[in-house]
Amino acid sequence: MSALAHVADEQAADDRDGLGAALDALNLLILRRRDDGRFLRLNAAPDLTGLLGQAEPFAHGGITLAGRSAFLDNFLVDAMQFWLAAAPGRIHSGIWLESDARGTCRPLAAQAIVSGTHQLLVIQQLCEDYDERVQVMQSARNHSLAEQALEREVMRRTAAIRQREEEIAIRLLAAAGTRDQETGGHVRRIGLYCAALGQALGWDEARKADVRVAAPMHDIGKIGIPDNILQKPGPLTADEYRVMQQHTVIGASMLGDSEIPVLRMSRDIALCHHERWDGSGYPRGLQGERIPLEARIVAIVDVYDAMINRRVYKEPIPEAEVLGIMAEASGRHFDPRLFALFMQILPEIRRIRASVPE
Repeated sequence: MSALAHVADEQAADDRDGLGAALDALNLLILRRRDDGRFLRLNAAPDLTGLLGQAEPFAHGGITLAGRSAFLDNFLVDAMQFWLAAAPGRIHSGIWLESDARGTCRPLAAQAIVSGTHQLLVIQQLCEDYDERVQVMQSARNHSLAEQALEREVMRRTAAIRQREEEIAIRLLAAAGTRDQETGGHVRRIGLYCAALGQALGWDEARKADVRVAAPMHDIGKIGIPDNILQKPGPLTADEYRVMQQHTVIGASMLGDSEIPVLRMSRDIALCHHERWDGSGYPRGLQGERIPLEARIVAIVDVYDAMINRRVYKEPIPEAEVLGIMAEASGRHFDPRLFALFMQILPEIRRIRASVPE
């Protein structure tokens, strides 16, 4: 052998040794499937078969993995179909855990590979960064769960605040003398009707909750109307009607210019719920969309509920007749788009009316 050939053989041996060392450093076990179903180990280390149970040695280095790991057994079923297809490429097992002799769990992953005529199985013990990734994912999951718990607590407290706001509003109406047994159901229904229309309009939960609390205060200004007008059991004279109209201004003045959203909404409703779509309402003669949306909604449900129920000055009117009168007023008294929406959700309106009787 020439000196040059000898040097070449030594270089080849060094290359093989270097490649083997690199494979060992990767914690890879490379196996080639034999025709008898056993596997031939292609690299010396690491001995990952120990993590899969004590693999039995066979002649010529053949080992079997069947029955050693339930997860690997299931993957080998898929791998066999892949190998028999003989299409080049690879399939992955995903990550699973096996316990070593000391009971320590080790993360493993496998690949079935077709390379030329070779059917290869590569098993890898994942590095330390796997534990780090698991910890990161677990930390993210814990953070997400904590956020969900916080969100639930915020929702619970928000609901409690809304309930208190609603109770304060209704007690304020009672203290103001604008409610009695006859109208208590009316103010509650108005809030629920408005929230139902808000739902149909796609409002968020906060806005629906605000209108449910704000709408019942639409007539709070009646505290400033004399009893001989407020409780009159018949039609009002022109002068009496002008006095009655002032309840909108009185209510807005009572609620004032607040930075609290529900009170701002309450003020707009109290002031504008008697405005009309065609501009013929009071107190300011606003027209169309210049009227606050919540006030336009209250205008519809307030008329519906007042007409369909008994009042001190009138008997109840049948619903069919009420709806006919309101349909004729759509586009003049009422926002026509909102009235059409009101008619669409009429089953929900009826359900609310039945659930909150006079």
